Parts: sequence; structure tokens; C-alpha cells
Amino acid sequence: MPVYPHYIGVGPTGNPRLNEVFCAAMVQVPHGPLKDYYAHEADRHDWVRQIFDQTAGDYDRVERVMALGSGSWYRRRALTRAGLRPGMRVLDVGVGTGLTAREGARLVGSSGQVTGVDPSAGMMERAIVPAGVQLLLGSAEAIPLPADAVDFLSMGYALRHVADLSVAFREFRRVLVPGGRICILEITSPAGRVGRALLKAYMRGVVPVVARCIARHREVPTLMRYYWDTIEACASPGAIMASIGDAGFVDVKRTVSLGVFSEYCARKPRSLSE
Repeated sequence: MPVYPHYIGVGPTGNPRLNEVFCAAMVQVPHGPLKDYYAHEADRHDWVRQIFDQTAGDYDRVERVMALGSGSWYRRRALTRAGLRPGMRVLDVGVGTGLTAREGARLVGSSGQVTGVDPSAGMMERAIVPAGVQLLLGSAEAIPLPADAVDFLSMGYALRHVADLSVAFREFRRVLVPGGRICILEITSPAGRVGRALLKAYMRGVVPVVARCIARHREVPTLMRYYWDTIEACASPGAIMASIGDAGFVDVKRTVSLGVFSEYCARKPRSLSE
């Protein structure tokens, strides 16, 4: 597993001052190109959007199998731990079929507001969300909301699919009010060899086979294999936390459940002096 996010762009030099300039111009991707699926980094966005569009009708069914039925309960508990409360305005990035947004809506209640953003129109067409939840076509790197628009931002298992971590985290900070919080849920490859091997066998072996049996679209097993491959190739938790901090967030922390479920939480400073 990489220690740092992958950089696409000008390579580093022996001069630390020049390195700072070069890093600012680089694209910070969560993992390098996965050539079993797409050849170049430039192809990632279209390939990911297309496969999610194609498999949207089967996604919730397969997710229930993959998470052993615990997905909604865990999402709700994680959002509560991160500070989501009734009456808040929430943005769910990578809303997909609404799995995280539904739990967010339950927590904020009728006095709150939930907005979902996703680049896949196919996924949002299949979204099952409460009345009043607004769904917008967009991406983590280009959120179609004004600055200081929401109190809380969530992202459920979509960080591995963004094109640029640094741009995404800066966008998260832009749309949050001062003091607003983020909660990013992600699956992390276990540190131990045995745990990693067991999770890989389940995610890349068992889940695609089950998906082939219960899904209607032939590309669903491919999506499930890709799911594991992005987990295995993703930047380390330390690198993700560093990138969140570099975007201007404070109180950056990671909570781990069952050794694989990571919750990255942070807060936008309340003032420039904080």
C-alpha cells in the first residue's frame, strides 16, 4: 500500500523550495491507474462514471451482501459520532443511491436539510431518499454549491474514486461554514498480512461470485473486483489525514472499527486565527 498519495505532474527536484511550487501544481490522486480497468489516469473519471451508471440498479442489493446487512446501522453510528445533529444542513458527496444520505436525513430530522452530489446520473436516478433531499450532478472536486453553505459534509466509501484529493478537500472546506465538520467513511486494507488476505479473499473472491448470482447487469462482478483493487491500492490513512490537514482543516482524526472501517473526521476553523 502506498505511504503517500500518488502525484501526477512535474517530478520533485533536489531543491525544497522548488518542490513546494511543483507540489502545488501536481494532481494528488488516491491511487495510480488500475490498468486492468483503464489505461491512463485521464480515463479514470469516465470509466468510473460509466460502470456506476451501468450497475446502479444492482448496487444496493450487492451492498447489503457485502456489508452483511450492517451498512445502514454503521453509517448512522459513524455520523452521530462525528457530530451530526438535528437541524443541520448536510452535504453528502458521492451520494450514489442515497445509502449515507438516508441516514443523514434521519439524524437531522425535519428541521434539517440534506443535499447529495454525485457525478453518476444513473446512481442518482436509482436513489431512494426522503422527500426534501436535493440531488445535484457534480463531483467532489467541483461541488455545485456556494461557499459556507452547509454545516456538515459526509462521504460514504467514495474517496477512492475522486480525481484529486487536495482539490476535493479544499472544496469540502469551501462549502462548509466556519466550524463545520466532515465525516469521510472508507474501507482501509488491514495492516496485518492475515487480515489483509482474508479481506481480499472475501472482497475479490466471494463478493464478485455472489454478485454474479444476484445481479442483473453483467458488469457488477467487475465493479466488486474494482472495489477491492481500489482499497488495496489506496493511499495510506496517514497520507489521507495529512492531505485533509493541508487543505486547512483542524482536529483531524481517524477512528477505526473492526480493523477496516475508517472514519476520517475534521473541522473547518471557526476563524482565521484558529
